[in-house]
Amino acid sequence: MFILGISCYFHDAASVLMSDGQLVAAAEEERFSRIKHDYNFPRNAIQFCLEQGGIQSSDLSYVAFFEKPFRKLDRILMTTLQTYPRSCGVFRESMISWITDKLWISTTLNSELGIPKDRVLFSEHHLSHAASAYLCSPFDEAAILTVDGVGEWVTATYGVGRGNQISLLKQIEFPHSLGLLYSAFTAFLGFEVNEGEYKVMGMAPYGQPRYLDKVWKLVQPNSDGSFSLDLDYFSFHHSTKQTYNRKFIELFGDPRPPSMLFFTEQSGFPSYFGTPPGNYVELCRLNQHYADIAASIQKVTEELLLNMANNLHRETRLKRLCLAGGVALNSVANTRLLNETPFEELYVPPSAGDGGGALGAALWAYHSVLGKPREFVMDHSYWGRCYPSAEIREFLNENNITFRQFEDDEALFDQVVDRLIDGKVVGWFQGRFEWGPRALGNRSILADPRNPEMKNIVNAKIKFREPYRPFAPSVLAEQAETYFELSNATKHFPARYMLYVVPVKPDQRAALPAITHVDGTARLQMVFRDQSPRYHRLIERFWQSSGVPVVLNTSFNLRGDPIVTSPADALNTFAKSEMDTLVLEDLMVDKAGYAGIQ
Repeated sequence: MFILGISCYFHDAASVLMSDGQLVAAAEEERFSRIKHDYNFPRNAIQFCLEQGGIQSSDLSYVAFFEKPFRKLDRILMTTLQTYPRSCGVFRESMISWITDKLWISTTLNSELGIPKDRVLFSEHHLSHAASAYLCSPFDEAAILTVDGVGEWVTATYGVGRGNQISLLKQIEFPHSLGLLYSAFTAFLGFEVNEGEYKVMGMAPYGQPRYLDKVWKLVQPNSDGSFSLDLDYFSFHHSTKQTYNRKFIELFGDPRPPSMLFFTEQSGFPSYFGTPPGNYVELCRLNQHYADIAASIQKVTEELLLNMANNLHRETRLKRLCLAGGVALNSVANTRLLNETPFEELYVPPSAGDGGGALGAALWAYHSVLGKPREFVMDHSYWGRCYPSAEIREFLNENNITFRQFEDDEALFDQVVDRLIDGKVVGWFQGRFEWGPRALGNRSILADPRNPEMKNIVNAKIKFREPYRPFAPSVLAEQAETYFELSNATKHFPARYMLYVVPVKPDQRAALPAITHVDGTARLQMVFRDQSPRYHRLIERFWQSSGVPVVLNTSFNLRGDPIVTSPADALNTFAKSEMDTLVLEDLMVDKAGYAGIQ
């Protein structure tokens, strides 16, 4: 039995294919269209999934969509009518997009894939989130918490999973939304909503939560774990352009211009910014103000999540928690949930946001609707397309690109390790690309974590991004506890996916300056031999030569681009950056002598 799961029409459109309850393929549309957070109908991702499964659309038993479009339209109509005439722009734009595309999913699937409408199943948005976490977790029973911006009406749910069934017990509804609260501050701090939230999380450690009293004016926590927003400060419920309003600005000051360079006295002025401006001290103070605001909203977010999780535990008394929704990508908060609630284990899927809803819908259809038993556990994220070495070699030859092929992996690893130790930056492209927003060793840029200059080098020459953004360590799973403060590390699935931020052990920080954030933490990725044999072996070889079983890992893309998918994407990124070496499976391209694609 083949089930295709689909999510689209808001952001991070995606598709997955399951065969008899086992995941075959999963990919976001952006990886093929090269449009960051592409929300359109995922034709390319669907085609990839069918090809990966070796089937035609006629072989599909069901297609599962991740939410209920008519219920979402109901929310939009109700809220725009309640706030009219301020919401006339929202109403106009919504009607244009909904009448033309979003309501007619069954019709679209019939025309695109030939799927009869009676074979299309519609989950609910937060039920899909819940299923994406619980039904592929290693737990046979767990509490479930889903938190995001908004689905149809719901913005957060509490529930329980047992066997192949999920019961959602409580919910919080729009406009009261933790995701939208965080997004308002994301916009205020000069970042793009649904893209820059992790930048706020990265900026927060440069500040102190000095504005907690002001942030708490916006949101009221309740004793049952729920909360309510004071809508007098927001405009997301009636505006298409602005998430916060004048009253918000009166409380926090002028918003941060998106083009403003970020630096504080603590961070210093990165050399790749050029010459410090004449008003450097004044700009440091202003940036410190914004960093303090970021620290404040991050702290409030964590406290609200802790309140929700602690209340969920009091109701369920379960030891395990499954977490999904866009807010579940807040890895700092996840670590506090592990350390400061009675839950002993957490599971967060690698694609916890809306893209992951495609997987959740398919899992829900197979297990909860059709009643099939659970057998699949997602213990890695490598579900995208791979490119065989012969195909890559043909591509390089066609474009007259000089490369070296290695018959022996150990010889290749020796060359890569030598370059890393020599201060070079290496693009690492292998196997199937990752499911979700994190590069986890198959589409990664690698560097030496011992080099204190490497953070600035990669930011300035490769990523072209803000200096406060931390880089992640990929560490051999069996060595994680030597370097990071995470007890029983190998049992924690979120640490496989960079979904915990944990302290670097104080006696190891000097050894790993490039991946240690300003607050002494790191967003680690544990690498297991069984799931990532080549990447694990590369890190082992680096350990033998350097003395540390860790490499600096950042996603293989330039700022504003999706992570690379194909060899052509990789070569294009390689050419536009000052990356030194590119490894494509068993092939190596060095920048010296590289003339670009002909």
